[in-house]
Amino acid sequence: MRIAVIGATGMIGSRIAAEAAQRGHAVTAVSRSKRADAASNMSTVAADATDAAAMRALAHGNDALVLATRPAPGAEHLVRDPARIVLAAAQDAQRRVCAIGGSAPLKTPDGTGLVIDDARFVPAEWQTFARASVEQHDECTRSLAEWVYVSPPAVIEPGRRNGSYVLGTDTLLVDDAGVSWISAEDFAVMVVDQLEAPPSSIRHLTARA
Repeated sequence: MRIAVIGATGMIGSRIAAEAAQRGHAVTAVSRSKRADAASNMSTVAADATDAAAMRALAHGNDALVLATRPAPGAEHLVRDPARIVLAAAQDAQRRVCAIGGSAPLKTPDGTGLVIDDARFVPAEWQTFARASVEQHDECTRSLAEWVYVSPPAVIEPGRRNGSYVLGTDTLLVDDAGVSWISAEDFAVMVVDQLEAPPSSIRHLTARA
């Protein structure tokens, strides 16, 4: 496959790009500042996700787009534009979009509400980013493109690639000890697995270790 990873220098985007390239896919690593190639089958492009013309070109030149941008602290209100523009580009080119979001739009494990409203998972200091994740998900639900929104568990951080995970849909996953966690490496494994799988009617996915 030809896969464009938009936000390829971030913690999650860089690992998705590396995982896809390792599996032999032709990866276009997109970021605001071009960086050196990480693999022979990975090219790099300097572009902003809010550049509609650049996103249309990427959509027409690839089989799938991964939107893995993350707003800078204080710029969370800008999260809608990249989602809207990338989704529009994908719709125009009839390509798939995998939007990497946050856990806030997921249902709580007990089904009583959303993660964003549960202080066990989203403390006050994370609320601004959590609201941005909900807005990003809302933007996806209004799009006619072929999209899937992928939420990490409550905690995602650099770690070891084990190559395994527990897959879920629109509800936050916790283990028997109540922990909701995954390494960024195994999250990338899940994302690339989904890109390799046939399109599904399920529009919201998550995973945990």
